Formats: sequence, C-alpha cells, structure tokens
Amino acid sequence: MTETEEPLPGNATTDVVRIGDTVRRPAGPWTGTVDAFLLHLHNAGFTGAPRPLGRDDKGRQVLEYVPGRTGDVTGTYTMTELAEIGSLLADLHAAAAGFTPPEPAVWNRVILPDAEELVCHNDAAPWNLIRAPRGWVLIDWDAAAPASRLWELAYAAQSMGGLGDRRPPEESAARLRALVDGYGLAGEARPALAAMLGRRARAMYDLLRDGARRGREPWARIWTEDGPYWKATADHLDAHTALWAAVLL
Repeated sequence: MTETEEPLPGNATTDVVRIGDTVRRPAGPWTGTVDAFLLHLHNAGFTGAPRPLGRDDKGRQVLEYVPGRTGDVTGTYTMTELAEIGSLLADLHAAAAGFTPPEPAVWNRVILPDAEELVCHNDAAPWNLIRAPRGWVLIDWDAAAPASRLWELAYAAQSMGGLGDRRPPEESAARLRALVDGYGLAGEARPALAAMLGRRARAMYDLLRDGARRGREPWARIWTEDGPYWKATADHLDAHTALWAAVLL
C-alpha cells in the first residue's frame, strides 16, 4: 500500500511533503553536506533539529517528521519563550563547533555572511521553528552554511523578537535582551550585535531586491510581498543602534 503524500507549506522551498513520520524534500548538490551536519548535531545530543534518514526511491532527502506547532510569525513570543529560543541557538552553536564538513563540502549559500565561524542554520525565524513535544525544533536546513554567531543571532533576534517599526523601540529592546540573555552572549559581542542587527536585515533586503532584478525565484516573488518590510526594518534597526547597545550593556 502506497502511503499518502501530504504537501507541507513553504515560502522558499516547494514540493516538500510528509509521508507518515517522515518529510521528503527535493535534494540539491548541498544535501549530502547538510545531512552530514544534521547527523553530527543528532550525535552531539542536540534535539533542536530533525534527524536525517537518507534518500527515498525518488532521490529526495528524507528527514524525521517533527510534530508540533509552527512558530509565531507575528513576533509575539513571550519573554520566557524568547529566552528559550536564545538558549536553543546557543546549544546549536555549541554542537556545531565540533563539526568537520565532508570533503568536498557543498553549501547552498543564499546570503554572504560577515564571517565564517561555524555552521549556522541561517534562517532561524518563526516560520522555521516548531514547538514540539521535545521542545523547540528548527526545520528547513537547506541554507545551512558557515557563518558567524552574531550573524545568526542578529537575524533570529530581529525575526523572533519582532523588532521593527510596528513596535515601540523600548519594547523591542527588552525583547532583544531576553533572547540575547537566553543565548548567554557576553562581553564585547553584545554591543557588536547591536550594530549587526540593521546590517543583517539589509542583507535580506538586498537578496530580495537583487533576486527581483535578475528574475530569480523565489526571491522575485518574495520581493513583491516583503521588500518594503525589509527596507523599513533595516532602517529602523540602524536608527536605534544606540538603544540596542545600551540595553544589551
């Protein structure tokens, strides 16, 4: 008996389906490297990612299906939840630090990071976060690649905390601090993160703008939907860098 394929929603990746307790995703040149990374995380005891399960007879990537509720895309996580998400990212980076990529390593690098410090998720945002019975779990690891802790943390803080011009800056600052404290960021990295927030959001804006100019999907489509949002968010974050730095110190 053939199991039913249940389409799963996605904004950047299409043709993702659930079959029983597995997820099947289109494989790319980077999938073998990503699978090696996910296996490393599993063996390191990190529970915030699905386990890789090889390929199916159609050549698709097979992953553990993680049941749970998708994250809050409106940016209204509680302070406690933000601290938990920060802790999740700290655990991820601690586990990732011991990873040696296979040779040759192939990555699906979507945005050029500020530095290559360790392998990061690179899209740690509410649409890729599941509240599962075992805790918070990040899904959709296609963009995993070497980046820096601050690069990842800036994007996660902005998206998870809902840092933008639709919320009073002082409220955003408190939410930023909750996530950063949960991560355990220390020392000079804290004011450095404040300066990174706007830069990271602008990198997303640039990706969508350039994708639209070149007619590259899904970026051209997302540009029409979210381009103005990322421009306004980057401007807002840059305008309040001093506030972010003050609250983090």
